Amino acid sequence: MDKTKFKAGIQKYTMILVLVLVTLFFTWGTQGKILYPQNITNLISQNAYVFILATGMLLCILTGGNIDLSVGSVVCFVGAVGGIFMETMGLPVPVAIILSLLIGALIGAWQAFWIAYVRIPPFITTLAGMLAFRGLSNVVLKGQTLPIKSEGFIKVFGGGANCYIPDFLGGGEGLNRVALLAGIVACVIYVAVTMKGYLNRKSKGYETGSVGAMYGKMAVIVVVVMAISIKLAQYKGIPTSLIWVLLVVLVYGYITSKTTIGRYFYAVGGNEKATKLSGIDTNKVYFIAYTNMGFLAALAGLLTVARMTSAQPTYGTNYEMDAIGSCFIGGASAYGGTGTVPGVIIGAVLMGIINQGMSIMGTDQNMQKVVKGLVLLAAVIFDVVSKRKSFIAK
Repeated sequence: MDKTKFKAGIQKYTMILVLVLVTLFFTWGTQGKILYPQNITNLISQNAYVFILATGMLLCILTGGNIDLSVGSVVCFVGAVGGIFMETMGLPVPVAIILSLLIGALIGAWQAFWIAYVRIPPFITTLAGMLAFRGLSNVVLKGQTLPIKSEGFIKVFGGGANCYIPDFLGGGEGLNRVALLAGIVACVIYVAVTMKGYLNRKSKGYETGSVGAMYGKMAVIVVVVMAISIKLAQYKGIPTSLIWVLLVVLVYGYITSKTTIGRYFYAVGGNEKATKLSGIDTNKVYFIAYTNMGFLAALAGLLTVARMTSAQPTYGTNYEMDAIGSCFIGGASAYGGTGTVPGVIIGAVLMGIINQGMSIMGTDQNMQKVVKGLVLLAAVIFDVVSKRKSFIAK
């Protein structure tokens, strides 16, 4: 086997192997409790905000290793404002949702202007935003908790006890048939799209890679998807928060891999000067990345207050760290220009499993932070060192 291809393959699938090993470790450490159907559902619901924020953070990181430190505070502020719209001002839920998402996008655009056109460093701009919107969250909530009572909003955004897709197929014996059907449909669509892409590349004479590897990858993904579907079916079915996560992941996965603007993010991160000389408006790319981050932070804010059924000034604390960590652990480069949405999701799942596994095992909160920090550092070290021949920089 070609050593170069073997090394590339190891680098490509390192995080997947780590995810498998970590899952096996916590399965052993928790006596299998981490794989209980309820814990699988909790993993999805409790980390929905991470999946969404990390997807948006990826676009910022692609532009050159830039990050957004304000997302946790924006999550809190938009959640607080959305709660006031619904509970204090009595606005219809759809209107409150639209206004909340619009406010998030405007916050993103405000920060994007300074970053893209005035060229204030993203770290400074978003650090200022982190402080400002955390303070504003306390101001609008007056330092108190605001209960969210709108059942429709809570159910749609994944909060409360009934935040699951109804089993309109009439499942029996404790199995949710909708969850099983959704898994089967997802697998069929995935196999069909994969095979169509392979046949299209083959007909055009493009490189198709190993057929055996393709079938092996498909088999693994199908098994994983069906296993998750069965676990969800054994509990209460598909949580509505998963629908939002899938929508964001599919949309942004398509944007980053199949569209022109998606290629621009990678180009700016790879070499901004060359990208600008080729006629691409790099300022616009930065503006889109950070405006979009504000929009997704608003969506994460709605999911957070729905899950908690309240708005509090402390919500969103350290959310930005979870999102940034998921991106780097999932293979995004600290220098920009490299990273994928599927990789980010793997990173977010890994972070979620580590959090949940240690919680079930009763690990001290402070030690959990130590482990998460070391995992993040290890991921960045791997990214940096793998790009050069020696471990120590020369």
